[in-house]
Amino acid sequence: MQKNNGMNYAPKGKPNPVVGEGEFRFAAISLDHGHIYGMCNGLIEAGATLKWVYDPDQEKVAAFLKTYPGVKAAQSAEEILQDPSVSLVAGAAIPSKRCELGLKVMDYGKHYFTDKSPFTSLEQLEAARQKTAETGLKWAVYYSERLHVESAVYAGQLIEQGAIGRVVQVIGTGPHRLNAKSRPDWFFKKEYYGGILCDIGSHQIEQFLYYTGAKDAKVVHSKVGTYKHKEYPELEDFGDASLIGDNGATGYFRVDWLTPDGLRTWGDGRTLILGTDGYIELRKYIDVARDTSGDHLFLVNHEGEKHFSLHGQVGFPYFGQLILDCLHGTEKAMTQDHTFKAAELCLIAQKDAICVEDGQLVDQSL
Repeated sequence: MQKNNGMNYAPKGKPNPVVGEGEFRFAAISLDHGHIYGMCNGLIEAGATLKWVYDPDQEKVAAFLKTYPGVKAAQSAEEILQDPSVSLVAGAAIPSKRCELGLKVMDYGKHYFTDKSPFTSLEQLEAARQKTAETGLKWAVYYSERLHVESAVYAGQLIEQGAIGRVVQVIGTGPHRLNAKSRPDWFFKKEYYGGILCDIGSHQIEQFLYYTGAKDAKVVHSKVGTYKHKEYPELEDFGDASLIGDNGATGYFRVDWLTPDGLRTWGDGRTLILGTDGYIELRKYIDVARDTSGDHLFLVNHEGEKHFSLHGQVGFPYFGQLILDCLHGTEKAMTQDHTFKAAELCLIAQKDAICVEDGQLVDQSL
């Protein structure tokens, strides 16, 4: 079976429109990461109309138009931003430039939907907080490892139903395949990608907050290191962190760029959620050596053991909720506080991380 390397990972679900054709128009600006396709798919399936695309790289635009024929190619970002019919701009810019784009989008009175991680510094986060308070517009983030994974969506539903009682701990693993030769130059420069905990660690922290119901948390401990890919001195290929929520729940996660070639997908992402009355395990993208399909959920509680195969069964409600939130000023998809708190904690974890180099602890006091 051909391996899924993850570079074009763009989930598709069953169409579940919450608006009619043309009632909610959006545009795509900045195609630096393939997640833009998943972002657009989710919005289109929820009924949004994709009107425009812009990126200075015409090859990226041409590829995008093959996937979404009928979309207009703009000559500049301003051409899109000046269109009063566009309600939201989706963007997957270089991480360090995502905040800059969002501030500009909101200056034109439009909602902003960005790929994760939304920021690479706490200063950018503060600027975004001020802008959303000033405008009342949505600054949404594509935390795809929960929002665009059906087993992760169903886990939230089970927790809400009380299937495992009060959640007391979340353990997450987010390994990714590097595919170094297919990565752009910015991917290997920390100034641009922000560090591994800032980048793919943002998924894990968002899940911890969501599943535990914590509104805030403290980063107790974090580490980063480069264990294998020494040819890229600014690339961290390993990171982990421990957190404790304001409600007493605890969390640990590990992320890495060490996925071996023998795995038949881009990463064996898993989540283990412990409650007072049971636990849930998610095998998101593969059940190793058994089933190449993803979206496996295992539930163990006082009623027994259950296995759910959820691919194509649950859908992705976030996107429709986001559209309705933009239209009605509600916060059903994700609150702005939650969106920004996940980003804040990954930035803190990155900033305070102990660094390991060549298998040795780096003296942080030097």
